[in-house]
Amino acid sequence: MPLLSWLTRDEDLRAADRVPYRLLDEVSELSQGDGDQGLLVQGDNLEALKALLPFYAGRVKCIYIDPPYNTRSAFEHYDDSLEHAKWLAMIVPRLMLLREFLSEDGSIWVSIDDNEGHYLKVVMDEIFGRRNFVANVVWRKSYTSNQTARNISDTHDHILLYGKNAAALQLSKVERTEDQKRTFKNPDDDCRGPWKAENLSAGKFYSAGQFEIEGPTGKKFLPPKNRYWRCNQEVYEGWLADGRITFGLKGDGRPMLKKFLREMDTGLRANTWWGHEEVGSNKNASTDLKTLFPGEEVFATPKPETLLHRIISLSTKEDDLVLDSFLGSGTTAAVAHKMKRRWIGVEMGDHARTYCARRMEKVIAGEKGGISKDVGWTGGGGFRFCRLGQAVYDAEGRIDHAIRFADLARHVWFSETRQPLGNVPDNPLLGAHKGRAVALLYNGILKDRTPQGGNVLTRPVLRLLKDALPRGFDGDLVVYGTACRLSGETLKQEGILFRQTPYDIAVRV
Repeated sequence: MPLLSWLTRDEDLRAADRVPYRLLDEVSELSQGDGDQGLLVQGDNLEALKALLPFYAGRVKCIYIDPPYNTRSAFEHYDDSLEHAKWLAMIVPRLMLLREFLSEDGSIWVSIDDNEGHYLKVVMDEIFGRRNFVANVVWRKSYTSNQTARNISDTHDHILLYGKNAAALQLSKVERTEDQKRTFKNPDDDCRGPWKAENLSAGKFYSAGQFEIEGPTGKKFLPPKNRYWRCNQEVYEGWLADGRITFGLKGDGRPMLKKFLREMDTGLRANTWWGHEEVGSNKNASTDLKTLFPGEEVFATPKPETLLHRIISLSTKEDDLVLDSFLGSGTTAAVAHKMKRRWIGVEMGDHARTYCARRMEKVIAGEKGGISKDVGWTGGGGFRFCRLGQAVYDAEGRIDHAIRFADLARHVWFSETRQPLGNVPDNPLLGAHKGRAVALLYNGILKDRTPQGGNVLTRPVLRLLKDALPRGFDGDLVVYGTACRLSGETLKQEGILFRQTPYDIAVRV
């Protein structure tokens, strides 16, 4: 597979490994509403993604991001005056982290324009696998041409779509529009209602689809050259008897199959052309934001709620988890919330507090803009607001003394299993995964307040851990601790793998 090369490529591919794990500190006065439907994180999205991994790896059904386009005209809180190499250095480690969040049947959608779109396609082929590329959706973002453009007016964006595993991805269908429904007619007053005539022939060879059909006027028909009837004669006779074959209003036209609207799937398979008439435009989004925040300066090129509604409708169901690590104007969070999805949004600087959080307050209060009417939104739910906290490890790689057992337990479990830890237990045994149990001796979890804090693996401690294992468990036991007093031979006989904290805790992506 062709690879894209740039000056700092090797360094950028390892950049995510060097990002420290940080804690997430909730800011209760900025959290809103009841429940825990959303999570809004303020901070650099590379560090925020690394902090979120131990909680949400493999659990996100849909990722949508709208990164800086490298056009020198994006929002002031983004460094958008980037050369191609710098832009790639920014996006590549973030994409590598985002891939870890996707569920096996999850998908990622990335908005981009022609400045970096083709570079982005190549690096996403490498990171997500070319076999997992699904489509390049073209969205017409503007309904008028820019007559001040130097040569050709730019009126579209790309949305690159990849699956974590494209073979497992199952997108929903798009609801038929009223205009599409109106193409079904009922000129013969059929009691089954409106219908549409479909071709009775097909191009794929079908030996039983070669027979003569006689119409009501005596006119005879064979399939067109190199085509075949899409059914055998027995099936055709059944359709004819059931009034499902039409020969036109005069009865002398070629036979066609009547497809009744009432019997058809209510949805259609989405295609790659999304017009502004269907999913809105930048102008629609700007108008909605000005209504939501009257008298305030709004984003220059926000995404409309109808666009995100299309993406989230295709890729998720209620209660699925949606992630946007370039939250911008907050549209993804607003739409996901109204559609009863769980969501995570990441935005840097004060903008997370002064704009995104305020927008979500209005959503929870039941604001009526965007898709609210279409989905029957009347308000409700809530979200937590968090800031990035201290690093789990200091500059020398030591565990910060202020780190709690529960915090380190999530990182230990994730480094060992690559899975997020659910409820943190109140004992050293964190759980078992694929025939391997994991235990953490840290911060007095054994109620030992001696200088060692009960963090040393001894025979008495080993007995406690063994007693806590599930009945019948016969796999290996991985024990993390500051030191081990057991011999190598004992560890081997007991099936123990000892890892010393902090040195043996993997902090890789």
